[in-house]
Amino acid sequence: LMDIKMPLMNGFEATKLIKELRPLLPVIAQTAYSTEADKNKALSCGCSDFISKPFKRELLLSVIHQLLVNK
Repeated sequence: LMDIKMPLMNGFEATKLIKELRPLLPVIAQTAYSTEADKNKALSCGCSDFISKPFKRELLLSVIHQLLVNK
């Protein structure tokens, strides 16, 4: 899970760096900012999926399951 808003480096930048080292690692963006533009930016930075806070446990488990099944 990657929080988009962090103090020193935002989640977009962090995801790009992680994907350079582990390109196949699934990253799920999580944020309170839930605009379509934010979702598109997260996906373009390498995130595998996007969920907005607060999210329900069932949604998180469903997204994780989909990423594991489609791997």
